Amino acid sequence: MRSYYPCEQVRAAEAPLLAALPEGTLMRRASYGLARVVADELHTRTGAVAGRKVSLLVGSGDNGGDALWAGTFLRRRGVAVTALLLDAERAHPAGLAALRAAGGRTAPATPEHLGDPDLVLDGIVGISGRGPLRPAAAALVDAITAPIVAIDTPSGVDPDTGEVEGPAVNAVLTVTFGARKPVHILAPARCGRVELIDIGLDLPPADLVSAEPAELGAVWPVPGADDDKYSQGVVGIVAGSAHYPGAGVLCTGAAVAATSGMVRYVGSAAAEVLARYPEVVAAPTFDAAGRAQAWVVGPGGGTDEQAEDTLRDVLATDLPVLVDADGLTLLARNPSLVRGRSAPTLLTPHAGEFARLTGSGNPQSDRVAAARALAADWQVHVLLKGHATLIARPDGHTFVNDAGGSWASTAGAGDLLSGLVGALMSSGMPIDLAAAAGARAHALAANLAARGEDGERAGTAPVSASAISEQLRAAVRILRAYASES
Repeated sequence: MRSYYPCEQVRAAEAPLLAALPEGTLMRRASYGLARVVADELHTRTGAVAGRKVSLLVGSGDNGGDALWAGTFLRRRGVAVTALLLDAERAHPAGLAALRAAGGRTAPATPEHLGDPDLVLDGIVGISGRGPLRPAAAALVDAITAPIVAIDTPSGVDPDTGEVEGPAVNAVLTVTFGARKPVHILAPARCGRVELIDIGLDLPPADLVSAEPAELGAVWPVPGADDDKYSQGVVGIVAGSAHYPGAGVLCTGAAVAATSGMVRYVGSAAAEVLARYPEVVAAPTFDAAGRAQAWVVGPGGGTDEQAEDTLRDVLATDLPVLVDADGLTLLARNPSLVRGRSAPTLLTPHAGEFARLTGSGNPQSDRVAAARALAADWQVHVLLKGHATLIARPDGHTFVNDAGGSWASTAGAGDLLSGLVGALMSSGMPIDLAAAAGARAHALAANLAARGEDGERAGTAPVSASAISEQLRAAVRILRAYASES
């Protein structure tokens, strides 16, 4: 698992090292690693290190000191380094003296002094900084045309939430120290590629993690020698209606693609589902559906009295249940349907559905805290959809999956995700792991669909849910291939 730590926890882990090591040792350790990564980036982009130009955006905190020390190490490798000081009186004294002694230049932090660097290092604010860039820094950043390397976190982006309230840095590369921070997964477009420099921190297991593709591929259920269709998991799908039969087709189809078990369908779209997936076992009502190991309820199912009665019946079972779409609308009207349920329950809202469930508006300002709060309050698992999909357990532990793009932002894609995750739940996987695996395969399938049959040579194009559905098995194969290679 890849771990992400809030800044307060990182600072607490740094404190014993700062107390035990000679003054400045930890900063120089971090800056040396930063300079090495920047030198590699220079070489990759320009073919050389010596003779290239780097500008440092130097704030008044320790991040400014990191920038100055990194500039010192780069200067010793023949790089022309200019430090643009946002507050010369408060610049890190030891770092500033070291840079000047190595032959580095200093200048006021104005666009006129920016020059034409090959790379720019963002050392404006560190992990203690909050809020947007101040006007002078914003004007300087706005004038930059060279690639920016952020030190620890991009300035102007909240390091714990990824929120951006105004002017902020867009980096192509972020070099972070000791531990990855939440911003690196919650705002990947701002951070670019993230490189971690180990500085010797002793950290506990993280509460915010992302699973590597090989890990998810290794746990994806496939038939063993003694398996049959029942032992691999039977998932029930309650989805679709006269108005939205496609939701039933998409949700059921994703469940069929996810595992080799069995899929039962309940709903008015049985004819459409069976025409596409004849292996599905359909029933007219929930009571007639037969045995299942998990249920998915809600996609396109309507919000009338009959739909609410069916949702109540599904939630009255002692089986894992995933509730999505119209089912979430019903829960927003009547939370008692799910509150106090002892069997595992997964709610899968997008931002609008989340706002209806909680009555607290859009969760964008702190999505992790919002998802955890709902999970704890209702004692359910919550999958909050987005570019970075969050899966929060009632105890606060949270998986995060970076989609790597927004290709799944299309009508019907959520129905696919529900069927995919529901099938994994029926196999016996823990709810949060099933949601994390399903979210990763779903995002990968969307990216594959956008590339088309010719892969990268074909470029990318907008996709539909049907196109994503056709790539689900390919996505699973890729995840399992990662596992076999690791």
